[in-house]
Amino acid sequence: MQLSNYLFFTTQCEEALAFYTECGLGRVTMLMRHGDHGIPVATEAMRGKIMHACFEGPGVQFFASDNHDAEPMRGSSHYMIMDDRTATRDLFTKLAVGGKVTTPLEEQPWGSYFGKLTDKFGVQWMLDCVH
Repeated sequence: MQLSNYLFFTTQCEEALAFYTECGLGRVTMLMRHGDHGIPVATEAMRGKIMHACFEGPGVQFFASDNHDAEPMRGSSHYMIMDDRTATRDLFTKLAVGGKVTTPLEEQPWGSYFGKLTDKFGVQWMLDCVH
């Protein structure tokens, strides 16, 4: 058994996945679009949008799609456990572009180099480096 996150967007899934690729998290390894291969579309505005995608990189796997009835992201966060402070800072800086830092990345009272942000697509990220 393996637990993976599934991110729901309304129309920005492709942009979000491209952003995560640019940040160095990995790449799209599988993609299906609304309307392709007989896949039905709920509305014409959804035609060509991502119906289902898998995103993978070293230690990373999640799924994502566009849905006409998607609710805004809330109540969940990608929690990245890192082992290098420089890599943690670099990824945090990239993910924060256009987003909102809610806990600055710094040494925390419990000893971790930790920060939390919401990216420009509304996805929450927590980066934690214990070294």
